[in-house]
Amino acid sequence: MAARLHHFLPLAALLLLVGAGDVAAAGNGKVPVALYYESLCPASADFVVNHLAKIFKDGLLDAADVNLVPYGNAKVRANGAISCQHGPYECILNNVEACAIDAWPDVNVHFGFINCVEDLVVKKKREEWESCFEKQGLDPKPVMECYNSERGQKLSLKYGKQTDALVPPHKYVPWVVVDGQPLYDDYENFESFICKAYKGHPPKACQGLSRQYPIMQQVVKAGNGVSYNFADVEEVDDSVDGEIEMVRDDGN
Repeated sequence: MAARLHHFLPLAALLLLVGAGDVAAAGNGKVPVALYYESLCPASADFVVNHLAKIFKDGLLDAADVNLVPYGNAKVRANGAISCQHGPYECILNNVEACAIDAWPDVNVHFGFINCVEDLVVKKKREEWESCFEKQGLDPKPVMECYNSERGQKLSLKYGKQTDALVPPHKYVPWVVVDGQPLYDDYENFESFICKAYKGHPPKACQGLSRQYPIMQQVVKAGNGVSYNFADVEEVDDSVDGEIEMVRDDGN
């Protein structure tokens, strides 16, 4: 019995050390950044390609824990099917991007793929999305297996629940949340909010940002290109510069 106890104590100590490491990793001090978006929304694609992608190059990712939620303004029908704002093709790409996140948990990997897809959306070449596997040097098998199985649908439903649980609820996409706070119409200034919330030594990328951090506004400017939540669009005022309209099912 004494011999068994002798061997057990080091094992218990090792388990405690492993657990402590997990806690430390979970509390790494990075600022949580969540992007709620939909794959064919022009403003979402532009934000991914021309704004969010910057932090993967300028070092600000060292201070941020990025979480992508590809669902946006989609709705779940009574029969469990998902209806997407920009049509069936958006549901396909939302699903593909959800599967990419699932297949490659490393944000550097799945963001590289998603950024590639969204860049094609910006360039109006969305049908070429499968080329991103080769461009990123990734095996398409795990994503395609996920997409062609119930796994993909379950992931989209999970992201739908996550989106619908937002407090306050999202009004449009892209909807960016930094350190638990929605940025509303200031989402393009998300880097400044990351720098403001980060408690560690500021990355060099923060040095080039204004210390006059923008104030979050809850007012949405017309004509800013965002895609509005179905429930929030009641009518279109033709006198406003920049129409807010429901898009056709062909994804244009």
